Amino acid sequence: MSRDAEVVSRDGSGVGGRSGGTDARIAPVMGTLKTEPARARLDLLAAPVAEAVAQWPADAPVDVDDVLVAPIDADLADTAAFCEAYEVGLDVSANCVVVAGKREGVVRYAACIVLATTRADVNGVARRALDVRKASFAPMADAVELTGMEYGGITPIGLPAQWPILVDARVIATPHVIIGSGVRHSKIALPGPALGALPGAQVVEGLARPA
Repeated sequence: MSRDAEVVSRDGSGVGGRSGGTDARIAPVMGTLKTEPARARLDLLAAPVAEAVAQWPADAPVDVDDVLVAPIDADLADTAAFCEAYEVGLDVSANCVVVAGKREGVVRYAACIVLATTRADVNGVARRALDVRKASFAPMADAVELTGMEYGGITPIGLPAQWPILVDARVIATPHVIIGSGVRHSKIALPGPALGALPGAQVVEGLARPA
């Protein structure tokens, strides 16, 4: 592991938060990313993500200082390119995909959070969770407009409050994961269990299948 993989705060003192010891626990998944507490770098987040981080509940099961952000090359935001360029494992990278389906003429949306080593079962498990006859990936333009985030950077943090967030059980079983930040030029790293504790989140067994 290179020195660049160290998790440091803006003053170089390391990231602590209530849980303490964040450096040693999260460093192995960071590759060459240089992270900082997200609340100290709201400029690296999409507006709805920054708002959610700024309003992070004090009694949340994961301390806000354990939500980290790192700048990246926007041209390398797509998962495969990102993981190769920054030496990050696919098994700690989580993708957020927006799915949609209609019921009684009304479009229902949900976000599915799955590891990059798997694929969401959109027209099976996700469809049943949405309670629609057919589900598919939401059109890019709709996903971008409704979330206020950039395509390729959509994240479960700061999504519309009425959307269910379906989290594959493998994700919360992963100690730390890397997800989008709402924009293509950065990534968020946080404990996997934190995603299952987001407002509107439901942990779903079998949501994803091996890719």
